[in-house]
Amino acid sequence: MPANQHDGLPVAGYNPQTADKVAIVNENKALEERCIRAAEAIQKTEGMDPRMAALAITGIQQSFMWLNRAVFQPGRVSLPEDEQA
Repeated sequence: MPANQHDGLPVAGYNPQTADKVAIVNENKALEERCIRAAEAIQKTEGMDPRMAALAITGIQQSFMWLNRAVFQPGRVSLPEDEQA
């Protein structure tokens, strides 16, 4: 494995990643955390709708999940029953 590549997650479908991709996802995680904290501050503010803020937090989490999947591009996995076909 090249020096600038990281082992894939020990999860089926995830492959080794370049250091650049890992850095992008780490930057995304920090940005996600800042967005969530901003939404949480609004959620805790009197006169704000905490349910709407909770939905926003969920949306932020989903958006960053999809963004990070776009970078890491996990693939589909083979199942034991695939060998029978």
